[in-house]
Amino acid sequence: MSSKNQLKYYSSLLNKKQRQEEKKFIVEGLKLISEAVESGFRCEIVIALKEFLDENNSFVKFIEKNKINFDTVKTPELEKLCDTKTPQGVIGVFNFKQQSKTDLGNEKLIVALENVSDPGNLGTIIRNCDWFGVNNVLLSSDCAEIYNPKVIRSSAGSVFHLNIFYESNFYGVLEEQKKLGYKILCADLNGENLYNFTKSGKMILILANEANGPTEKLLEICDSKITIPKKGDAESLNVASASAVLLSQLTK
Repeated sequence: MSSKNQLKYYSSLLNKKQRQEEKKFIVEGLKLISEAVESGFRCEIVIALKEFLDENNSFVKFIEKNKINFDTVKTPELEKLCDTKTPQGVIGVFNFKQQSKTDLGNEKLIVALENVSDPGNLGTIIRNCDWFGVNNVLLSSDCAEIYNPKVIRSSAGSVFHLNIFYESNFYGVLEEQKKLGYKILCADLNGENLYNFTKSGKMILILANEANGPTEKLLEICDSKITIPKKGDAESLNVASASAVLLSQLTK
């Protein structure tokens, strides 16, 4: 049984700084824990309510099959390990997985994000990438953190399926990819109509900060700017919603 100090340590992983230092994060819920394990993330321990384990025998067998330690706690203890107001009865503690930009050259479409700071937006964009078959996502270092519990939940597990990596030299990497034959497309309100845009060769689609849009530095690198044509009176589209429309068209 986990000691009070161990539980305190695990609960500290709800804090970004602690996650970054320990290279560990918490996943809530049976489905997301299962997806993380099946996607190759190493699970240190599963902690659950006894009632949850009694009601989910197949999950217990899954945990045992994968040789993962598990422990039971009472509701007040579990609540301290959860980011949600209504915990699902089980959490898993996982190790970060090393991701990198190796072998990008074979991808027809890569998505890059510049300072997308809202965890919900980041998770939804990752989920959309997964749906449309985009395997690699490049993030600037000022994007939201992928192991933030809100990112994990809003991605519906897709965060575990893709190669997602941060680059401090974000613009340098984009320049490198241009030399390797990629066309850099930037989503921008002042861009070319998406439905008139002619696709050619390998592309990197860049989505930028929710409030400020693409930086001048990014626009200097871009080969083309594209936009979703507006028909109504809304000022703009949410960046996550826009990503679905853009990816739908670019992966046709």
